[in-house]
Amino acid sequence: MSDDSRENNGSGSVPSRQRRRFPGISSRAYEHPADRSALVALRKLSGFDTAFKALSGLLPERSLRLLFLSDSVRVSDRQFAHLNDMLRDACHILDLEKVPPMYVNQDPQPNAMCIGLDEPIIVVTTGLVELLDEEEMRAVVGHEVGHALSGHAVYRTILLFLTNLAVRVAWIPLGTIAIMAIVTALREWFRKSELSADRAGLLVGQDPRASMRGLMKIAGGNHLHEMNVDAFLEQADEYEAGGDLRDSVLKILNVLPRTHPFTTVRAAELRKWAQSRDYQRIMDGHYPRRSEDKDASVSDSFRESAAHYTSSVKNSKDPLMKLVTDIAGGAGDLGGRVRRGFGGFTGSTSTDDRPRNGSDGDDSPSDTEAPGKS
Repeated sequence: MSDDSRENNGSGSVPSRQRRRFPGISSRAYEHPADRSALVALRKLSGFDTAFKALSGLLPERSLRLLFLSDSVRVSDRQFAHLNDMLRDACHILDLEKVPPMYVNQDPQPNAMCIGLDEPIIVVTTGLVELLDEEEMRAVVGHEVGHALSGHAVYRTILLFLTNLAVRVAWIPLGTIAIMAIVTALREWFRKSELSADRAGLLVGQDPRASMRGLMKIAGGNHLHEMNVDAFLEQADEYEAGGDLRDSVLKILNVLPRTHPFTTVRAAELRKWAQSRDYQRIMDGHYPRRSEDKDASVSDSFRESAAHYTSSVKNSKDPLMKLVTDIAGGAGDLGGRVRRGFGGFTGSTSTDDRPRNGSDGDDSPSDTEAPGKS
């Protein structure tokens, strides 16, 4: 199979070019640190796969396959041939031996998913196919193949099932609480897995600007002449750094019900990785192989994840993350800063923020002693 790009979209031909291939690549090469550590731990956990397979009798996987077969268009050499070429190329580039079946479903909402317990299937909506150009769509197909290679399909299927189940048993208080606790945890993992799959999409498309454009279009629609990738990425910087502690809390609350991170956040994360040494090493042919997966260390993975989070918190411009950094560093007057940060919720400023004993807040005994406690 050729790695050449030979497509022709509505706006003209996409120049043919060679794409690098990654024989035997392990999903560990592109997985986000938080996603990777969770997956390695789950794969090493005795009985985890057995427990999930036990749910297969409850999950409507066979029904889903029949539904897509009967009410969607299956991608092949004769139907959506350009998508079929991209799917085969993506599997070739990431060295996924078995090409998953792919369906196009009539839905104006741009979306794509990879689901299934025994074997993954990929579904893309007509809204997405009509929205993206060939290179942007190539990144999306690579994104979904990345999900398949990482083994995400089974967890995504569980999440869909439990989300629907939570709605059905909403009248049972304790049942809803128990299910939603699992759903919330799965959503948190899945948001991290989306960052991993975005990286896989970049490895397949090998065009960072196309990946960014695709995310921008998902956010703002098919008005490319009205949008600008650089301005879109500036939004991500503003989102991360803007506001006070109240905004930081609202960001957390806004993202909790979502399975996907916000598009500007995804674009910023992908830009950071595309500019990293890790990405360049993969492009140069230096990456972990699947043959080495069995020897992957859980402790090493957790250390990498911890180092990533430490670096993210330290370098973050978000007010809450800055506060966490200050707490770790023993900065003074943290109590006053927290109260001022949330002052908008109370509508007033606490009298505790005033200097005591004629000194400023940083020299008060209670503030200087706080770092020594715990």
